[in-house]
Amino acid sequence: MYRRLPLAGILIPFLSFAQMPSMNEAGMYLMSMASGTSQNPDSWPMPMLMSGAGAWNLMFMGQAFLVDTQQSGPRGGDKLYSPNAFMFSASHSLAGGTLQFQSMISLEPLTITGERYPELFQTGETAYGRAIVDGQHPHNFLMGVGVDYAHSISGGTLLQFYYAPVGDPALGPVAYPHRASAEELPQAPLSHHWQDSTHISADVASVAVKHSWFRLEASGFHGAEPGENRWKIPWGAMDSWAGRLSIAPSSNWTMQVSAGRITHPEPLSPGDVIRTTASISYSQPVGGNEAWSTSLIWGRNHDTDTGHNLNSYLLETVYPFRHRNFLTSRIEYVDKDELFADTPALAAQLERTAGSTFRIGAYTAGYTRDIGTCKMIETGFGANASVYTLPAGIKPYYSDRPWGVNVFLRVRLKPGR
Repeated sequence: MYRRLPLAGILIPFLSFAQMPSMNEAGMYLMSMASGTSQNPDSWPMPMLMSGAGAWNLMFMGQAFLVDTQQSGPRGGDKLYSPNAFMFSASHSLAGGTLQFQSMISLEPLTITGERYPELFQTGETAYGRAIVDGQHPHNFLMGVGVDYAHSISGGTLLQFYYAPVGDPALGPVAYPHRASAEELPQAPLSHHWQDSTHISADVASVAVKHSWFRLEASGFHGAEPGENRWKIPWGAMDSWAGRLSIAPSSNWTMQVSAGRITHPEPLSPGDVIRTTASISYSQPVGGNEAWSTSLIWGRNHDTDTGHNLNSYLLETVYPFRHRNFLTSRIEYVDKDELFADTPALAAQLERTAGSTFRIGAYTAGYTRDIGTCKMIETGFGANASVYTLPAGIKPYYSDRPWGVNVFLRVRLKPGR
């Protein structure tokens, strides 16, 4: 199909994949990147618009939620906010390979006020000089900007180089804002800082070798997580490293194991984090532009300061049916040692009576219904609800049976059906 979209007064032609300017093997490979160098299963119909400008291949992606959250208990909260992300890439054949520029932005510094949205048992990063607890931080305005080059060297083998002032090193699964199985879940998983929080790192350099169905990568990057100023690049020295082995035995499956040392990621914690992850992702197209996508993820953090070994386990899925309906689910178990980091005196008291590490279970189920689809915009209305399990020692601070509900409107760029 051939369409024209008015953008800033310019008519931009959007094409079907078959009508794109011709791409070599390296170009096809780079077009499948989710963020940085991470990849969903090849069979997942990525919701993107494609265009050509001369010999350049252009790709646009965008998704935004308007969410109302209501939560129970003394530490629960309510808020209206908007998680969102917008991505653009441009690729061009070069010296027998393909060069690709990536960029990604988020307006969350404007659409999530107070440096957080409420999410029971969520931890990670800081706001106003204190640890964020029971809340999720917004992403930076500049979520990613980088350049990739891939070249076929022989017999199905590709060599890839990636550099990003802000980008995603070879550590963990596809980050949740880009993960196929999390497409209809606006809130971050509780295991985010155990599995994929490095997806917005500074000064990232990676090299990868792909042969047939497996890929081996190595990265260097700056380990500190973004600061409270969400409008600037969190620049720093390349002081951390990671490696990842990915396997794709068929177009429906991807698997990865990865490990890395993250130097001083949290400003209020003096230690480094040694992170290990493993994941399996599956996508099965079910007709049209939809797929049943599922991920099983494990992540483990070892804190060199506290000596704590903290594990996380996640299972999530999105199942589309009858073209306009989506069922979603996410189950998590996460070991948390920062639930009272914003109240040090209480944390010290609980360490004597209940311990310093608490295993949290989170069980989420939801539904989304597409309420309007035009040529390139898909709008849906949905909701999900979460219930939690927690140790008896911290129930006085959260209640016996805490819960949370999210009601949302979702808008995204998507090829026409």
